[in-house]
Amino acid sequence: MQTVQTACSRLNSISEKEMGDTVKTERLQTDVLVIGGGTAGCYAALTIAEQNAAVSVLICEKAHIKRSGCLAAGVNALNAYITKGRVPQDYVDYTKKDADGIVREDLLLTMSERLNAVTAKLEDLGLVLLKDADGNYVTRGNRNLKINGENIKPILADAVSALPNTTVLNRVNIVDFAVKDNRICGAFGIGIENDTFYVIEANAVLIATGGAAGLYKPNNPGFSRHKMWYPPFNTGAGYAMGIRAGAEMTTFEMRFIALRCKDTIAPTGTLAQGVGAKQINSHGEVYETKYGLTTSERVYGTVNENVEGRGPCYLRTEGITPEQDESLLKAYLNMAPSQTLKWIESGKNPSQQNVEIEGTEPYIVGGHTASGYWVDTHRATTVTGLFAAGDVAGGCPQKYVTGALAEGEIAAFSALEFLKQHTAAPIAESSVTEHAEEVQRFLTQSGSRFTTEQLEEAMQTVMDAYAGGIKTNYRFNEKQLQIADEKIVQLMQLSEQLHADDFQELMYIYELRERLVVCRSVIAHLKARPFRSKGSTGNPLAQLRRKSGLSGKRRCALEKIRQFQIGKRRIENHFPGFGGRRTNL
Repeated sequence: MQTVQTACSRLNSISEKEMGDTVKTERLQTDVLVIGGGTAGCYAALTIAEQNAAVSVLICEKAHIKRSGCLAAGVNALNAYITKGRVPQDYVDYTKKDADGIVREDLLLTMSERLNAVTAKLEDLGLVLLKDADGNYVTRGNRNLKINGENIKPILADAVSALPNTTVLNRVNIVDFAVKDNRICGAFGIGIENDTFYVIEANAVLIATGGAAGLYKPNNPGFSRHKMWYPPFNTGAGYAMGIRAGAEMTTFEMRFIALRCKDTIAPTGTLAQGVGAKQINSHGEVYETKYGLTTSERVYGTVNENVEGRGPCYLRTEGITPEQDESLLKAYLNMAPSQTLKWIESGKNPSQQNVEIEGTEPYIVGGHTASGYWVDTHRATTVTGLFAAGDVAGGCPQKYVTGALAEGEIAAFSALEFLKQHTAAPIAESSVTEHAEEVQRFLTQSGSRFTTEQLEEAMQTVMDAYAGGIKTNYRFNEKQLQIADEKIVQLMQLSEQLHADDFQELMYIYELRERLVVCRSVIAHLKARPFRSKGSTGNPLAQLRRKSGLSGKRRCALEKIRQFQIGKRRIENHFPGFGGRRTNL
């Protein structure tokens, strides 16, 4: 199939008597459907076009690919690169240590082997990588490259838009997979601006929708609640669709809690690596050496210093040089303008005041932890014909930008191989009718006692209080998780009654329901995590070795058991209010 075929129709199976006016429906067919036009999705499309220009690709992006996903505002560094004198296995070893051993080494190695090649491709596309007088890339630490990356996403988007056999549908939100007998058949979506219900048939589907933000109450309340570390429009849609379809997920208990500048939620890596700022408490004591320097240890140390009364905590920038001052002001103006504005408004440069830091609310994001779809080295999920890349794929932490590109490339190659051996499976008309009726119901029903926003706030409050949010310093126990699960089920049932005035509000309903599905999976994984004895307090920060009460040998043994069982162990949960579909965790 060489082009995306379109045909507008109305569903005869929905009578006007039962539903009123039927929703406008558009049917599309394509060889490969890419869900999510972010980093991994765009690069997958580029790879497919380069390898086989005859293959049709359809990208559905609920925003606009020019400024969507984690790269929407740009970045100032590529954090995953094999620098001179190092090899891919070095990156695997670093990530394994930083993630406390909770990784799939096979996935990490296949990703790491491609990091430099995708970086070179970005440069070919027009990305500016900083170089020294000898023409070598300017590094930032052992694994990072400095870049001028404010336009990195437009560069990718322009390259994709120029592909002859790739179609991009912006402002189309995919709401569910079409799966029959564990074979992906396509997906269902809604056109946010053209009020259209989409039925998309595809031989292969590549899911690249990113991770999940907004599950927990964020640092900043009210009007500023969406000022968070991870994109607020990444709702865990890919996870939720996979869970409902029976795809196996992994390691949702390994939540990511970012260490960020207070209030602005700006990145701290530029301070720690760029100017060597140390973590200090209110007494001026450097505490990072006491707890350790891995990602989870840096966060845990900050939390514990505050709990024990030695907060607030800071990154020590007082005394840096004027040149470093200027470098930081420019760097943050590029990637997090609010932090530069905060310095300017205070009338003090970074050299005159330390930067207060705090942990964010927890996220589920496979680009930084091992949470996400269970995939093989080809990035194939347990659903036939469904491939995952980027933050939505599990087992492979510390991907960052280039790792997401690498996984998009791997998944694209695998999808092309899949096309050679399989023909498209049709979507059952009964499934089309079911999803169209659901869309119509949300648009026409009335009588809901709550708004989508109110239910979202309730969900975040529940997760914050009972599932290890900021309020409890990320700790939880079995009873709290039981309460959280019961309350999330109640919110799921209430979400069935919501009403949307238009397709924009309809998208908000689906986003809420996606988050609720992911919340239940997170709770189930937290209950089942192996580093917990009965009655103990859970500690989510990469299993926080110091709080486990286990000896080093015992921890090692448990981790080996986990690595062996992680692909086999399944915990089955039933989701009331969502058709009783099974989730495999």
